[in-house]
Amino acid sequence: GFFEGFRFQPTMDPPNRVPDGHFSVRIDTGGMFRNFGSRHGLLLTFHGTGNQLLVWDPFNVAQHRVAVPPGFDEKKHFISGAVYRAAGDIQHFQVVLVSAETDELQHRQVIARVYSSETGAWGDRISTPCSSKLPTNMGFSLSVLVGHSLYWLFVDISTGRVDGIVEFDLEMQILAVKPMPVDIAKEKQGKFQLMRAEGGGLGILFLLKFSAQLWKMETDSDGVASWVLGRTVELDKLLPLNLEEEENSEEEECSEEEDNEFPFPGIQGFAEYNNVVFLWTHIHNFTVQLESLQFKKVSRTHMLARYHPFESAYAAVQMLLKMRYVTFGN
Repeated sequence: GFFEGFRFQPTMDPPNRVPDGHFSVRIDTGGMFRNFGSRHGLLLTFHGTGNQLLVWDPFNVAQHRVAVPPGFDEKKHFISGAVYRAAGDIQHFQVVLVSAETDELQHRQVIARVYSSETGAWGDRISTPCSSKLPTNMGFSLSVLVGHSLYWLFVDISTGRVDGIVEFDLEMQILAVKPMPVDIAKEKQGKFQLMRAEGGGLGILFLLKFSAQLWKMETDSDGVASWVLGRTVELDKLLPLNLEEEENSEEEECSEEEDNEFPFPGIQGFAEYNNVVFLWTHIHNFTVQLESLQFKKVSRTHMLARYHPFESAYAAVQMLLKMRYVTFGN
């Protein structure tokens, strides 16, 4: 299923379908909250007012609070993060926090620190320089795990345009900044999704009107990495987007004004383990599996929503015995 804000929407069929209302999070404290996404059965949320990270395990009805470490100040620089578990470890988790800053010599750099629930402490600060040509007010997309690295899009907050890719290697514990494909650089963030490419490695899904371009980073014999365009999928041929066929259904109509202003599909979420993208269209939201191109309608259209897919495996009967509301409070 997926989270829209703190409300969980199940998408599977019985008996594996999570009952409506379960897994939803009730907030009993005020302030600013922002989801950083989910991974390995955990949901990571940033509580800006309390300067805390909330890690929620819905299956075991457990929540963990982690104070944001010194040097990461949302009031000065946008921060983002990711949660993950090491392979085979179902008890402990790690959180990677990233941000960008400008030092006293006006040098730009990306910084990161890693929290371990096993030690209950943050690791050392990690940094890498980035181009001084990047805008000062930089943000990050939601993270994607590909192989042993986490990736974020580097986004200019003032324009919404993508300026690069940040990589954090979980094994080497190092940061790197990678370029975007030249042909699609500087486009709006809503057209992009980092993903696992066919055959493995880092890929990019890019929307150009009704076309979905699948890019892959390849390395030549000299060890030089470059972007290569692979498949292009025509979404208007793949998905049932004929508005005339849908307009007899009142609840599925969209206005002529909305149709003219937002004519093309947009990306609203991504399920990295299954390589499934959540797409907004005039008529419905769809999920599309990027290898098989199988698609499914998942909800009525909601243009401004951001969906946070939740992927995990758990025995259905055992899950139903455990599920109940979890409250985030003081």
